[in-house]
Amino acid sequence: MSWIDREFFDTHGYVVAKGVVPKPLCAAVIAAEYDFLGFDPANPAGWYQEPLKRGGMLELYQHQALWDTRQHPSVHAVFTELYGTERLWVSIDRVNFNPPVHPQFPEYDHPGMIHWDIDPMQAHTTPLRVQGVLYLSDTPVERGGFCCVPGHHKLITRWAESREAVPGAPDEGKRTPRDKSEITIVPIPAEAGDLVIWDTRLLHGNGRNLSDQPRLAQYITMWPERYENEAERTDRVLRWQERLNPDAFWAPGDPRRWEQLHGTTAVLTELGKKLLGAEPWSPPTPTTGGE
Repeated sequence: MSWIDREFFDTHGYVVAKGVVPKPLCAAVIAAEYDFLGFDPANPAGWYQEPLKRGGMLELYQHQALWDTRQHPSVHAVFTELYGTERLWVSIDRVNFNPPVHPQFPEYDHPGMIHWDIDPMQAHTTPLRVQGVLYLSDTPVERGGFCCVPGHHKLITRWAESREAVPGAPDEGKRTPRDKSEITIVPIPAEAGDLVIWDTRLLHGNGRNLSDQPRLAQYITMWPERYENEAERTDRVLRWQERLNPDAFWAPGDPRRWEQLHGTTAVLTELGKKLLGAEPWSPPTPTTGGE
């Protein structure tokens, strides 16, 4: 079974893989988000407070529910199709809980954003890398889910060279277009269990939530394994065991240490162990001494 339309992906820079994750697994991640936040799904007025931050990114990484979606065979199958190899590692990334715009809580009004995941000036030398977001609940256009500029991954270098980057942090300044008048940002609606995957060269982001429900999503991607990088592999395994956030600028971690205090180390399947790097994809080739 093919999960993706490769021609569509190559042309538009993204693809929606339908029904990749069973809805009960998505519901389990949603339950973990509410538990982490201490929010009541039936009390929307209580969603606009700490520990939620504007934009809705949660410092939740190692929960069993998140690992159950990451190590689901169908998720691995999608990325295997794109890369042409099963020997992949999975990202240890966050989830999103972005509440609807509310006039009483303007500090939580996230207007949406558009950016690149790489320095556009280096795009011509960057090998294929993809990002992914799993829709945990049905997400119509007005809910502020994934959006992008279809096909822009083919124009990124020429477009970036002719425009000045936005002032700001050295890295982020390179990754955000100043003038959006010449691009058409398209929202991509999808259903619970759908996985949207995009080329890192694609101009993309998320929208403003104008619905009456939170936007709920989990970020998942994969890349060819680097098992020979012992330092990286050991760090990934340690952070899984100790329920820690990744060592990255975008992953500051939860100051409450909720996962460390309330969680248990996620149980991994045989596939999950390989996707983490705890086990190699194939046994090392035995060596024999000469006679």
